[in-house]
Amino acid sequence: MTFEADPERDITLLLVDDHPIVRKGTREMLEPHKDLKILGEASDGAEAVQKSLALQPDVILMDVSMPGMNGIEATQKIKAIQPKTAILVLTSYDDDAYVFALLEAGAAGYILKNAKDEDLVHAIRAVASGESVLHPSIAKKVLNRFSSQARSSTPAEFDGEALSPRELEVLKVAATGSTNKEIAKNLEISPRTVQVHLANIFSKLGVGSRTEAVLTGIKRGWIDPSGLD
Repeated sequence: MTFEADPERDITLLLVDDHPIVRKGTREMLEPHKDLKILGEASDGAEAVQKSLALQPDVILMDVSMPGMNGIEATQKIKAIQPKTAILVLTSYDDDAYVFALLEAGAAGYILKNAKDEDLVHAIRAVASGESVLHPSIAKKVLNRFSSQARSSTPAEFDGEALSPRELEVLKVAATGSTNKEIAKNLEISPRTVQVHLANIFSKLGVGSRTEAVLTGIKRGWIDPSGLD
């Protein structure tokens, strides 16, 4: 899987995990990458919400199972207050229930703790630039899940500012998992124009990631999951 990134832009991070040794290992692995700036750490969901508000990180690496407030509830609370903050789930759990609950809560991506170091770095940069990070098998399950929901409801108009026809085209191509460059080639526009359209889509839908935008489009009947590979 290939992700796009802006190497000149620093990305600020908050590490959330109840195991100090995991936080230490993650920090040591990320610190050599000069564009990744770790602002702080949290040991549970409640502390994550508090520090997210105080530090305003670009990306939060969120664990799932923690004492007190878990990662799902923390994600919901953070996204309700800071919709533009990208939350990347970093966990040992790949159960469907956790995947669906976290994505519905607003997580931009889902990566397992056994991933390679370089894959985690790429994933952080990807969600920071609005890309989604889902393993293909997870993406397939997510699309199947929301496909049934979309078929059981009538297409709805967005109750705020509607997407333009071009923005809807961009969203539909983005739903196939295409990168910004691939979307640009498909629609015969520049990658920069794709970025502008995605930023407008995120703003209109009140979301902070491509994953959230696509799921919103599926739920509202704008995107037919059965037509996606």
